[in-house]
Amino acid sequence: MEEWQFPPNYDEGYFPDPSSRYWFPERETMDPAAREAKILGRLQEVMNYAWQNSAFYRRKWEEAGVHPDHIQSLEDFEDRVPVITKQDLRDSQAGAPPFGDYLCIPEDEIHHIHGTSGTTGRPTVFGIGRRDWNTIANNQARVMWGMGLRPGDMVFIASVFSLYMGSWGTLTGAERLGCKCFPFGAGAPGMTQRAVTWLKMMQPAGFYATPSYALRLAEVAEEEGVDPREFGLKVMFFSGEPGASIPGIRDRIARIFGARVVDSGTMAEITPWMNGAGSSETGGMLLWQDMVYGEVCDPHTNRRVPWGEQGTPVYTNLERTSQPMIRLQSGDLTHWVMEDNPCGRTYPRLPRGIYGRIDDMFQIRGENVYPSEIHATLNEMEGYGGEHRIVITREGSMDELLIRLEPSKGLEAYGADAVKEFRDKAKHDLERMLGFRVGIEMVAADTFPRTDFKAKRVIEDRDLYSSLRQEAE
Repeated sequence: MEEWQFPPNYDEGYFPDPSSRYWFPERETMDPAAREAKILGRLQEVMNYAWQNSAFYRRKWEEAGVHPDHIQSLEDFEDRVPVITKQDLRDSQAGAPPFGDYLCIPEDEIHHIHGTSGTTGRPTVFGIGRRDWNTIANNQARVMWGMGLRPGDMVFIASVFSLYMGSWGTLTGAERLGCKCFPFGAGAPGMTQRAVTWLKMMQPAGFYATPSYALRLAEVAEEEGVDPREFGLKVMFFSGEPGASIPGIRDRIARIFGARVVDSGTMAEITPWMNGAGSSETGGMLLWQDMVYGEVCDPHTNRRVPWGEQGTPVYTNLERTSQPMIRLQSGDLTHWVMEDNPCGRTYPRLPRGIYGRIDDMFQIRGENVYPSEIHATLNEMEGYGGEHRIVITREGSMDELLIRLEPSKGLEAYGADAVKEFRDKAKHDLERMLGFRVGIEMVAADTFPRTDFKAKRVIEDRDLYSSLRQEAE
């Protein structure tokens, strides 16, 4: 396998032949069983490294009665190695601030610091060593090559540059790929209008953001009298939220911009986050197993589910030395398959990408509801204005679902009858998809604020509804 060692030591001057479909042909197309044998050896190396350098993992594994020497098969790894959670990471950092006792390198070797926002509690700190940063660059350059980007292409990075790993991971990958990097970083008021101007002027080949931002950009371009196809984009790749693998959203973005849409992104904690990413020929997301070993597991037992079934991804870094994640449970939702991929890569695939989180899913009358499915259905409808809110309410003992929905400005201009016809169709399509009654409230176009980052569209209103009812009584 090309450049396969631990700790990694990539050749920074390496580039494949420009006509090659693959960055590393052997690693990307080898027999899956042969790759798994290699992965087993790497898991043993990574576990021994963590045992020697991390009190966190040594403590966790001793409690579970497992030692790295016990892992003689992938089944042993799955059966005997406990998962870790984001709460475990937060607890470790609270006890051994700021980086936690799962940091496996001296603090003076840390090169980049990123992390979570901490809006719901203590933020999680990512301490990334220089060797790991170079590894991230090489891995993500390799995936971006698979998307169809090449040295010399311009890559426009629209997402904000902050603690968020998506922007920085894209930038370092594009730099390693030899691209012309445009770290635009939308986020401040008026920046999206400026993005329209810059995109039309610079004609980049690649574009990175969240799916919500791409749709917002299209709205602003229309307001500015610009057809988004005038940007000349070839490859648009996304992370940060579900959408780019869901047909209704993916196809709408592709149609508006006239570009190939590629989904990517798993978790910031296990960066390189592009370890889950599609390619120029394969939709959904491939699990690039020789970067990060991915399992899709039952969220209760943490055992792998069979091909074709749904579960939560569990990730293990195979090349990280600073804060390695070993069986980190994501809490996301996906399903996986193992079949021939159009691009010839022999990795497992997530056909619909990461389409939600376990804690985002809610139940209405016994039916599981995923916000991404509602978003996808609306995006397939002519006349949808691009934003909505999902309001979960309760009257008596029964939950109710209300969708507050914007029409497009063009539809609104046709008058009340056109808006009512759209409302009736939205109600019919959503009820057919969900399998239960849905309330639809039409609001004026541009009622809801737009975002340059991840959209939040679900409003949990059960308690509020109950309290208001009690006050009224």
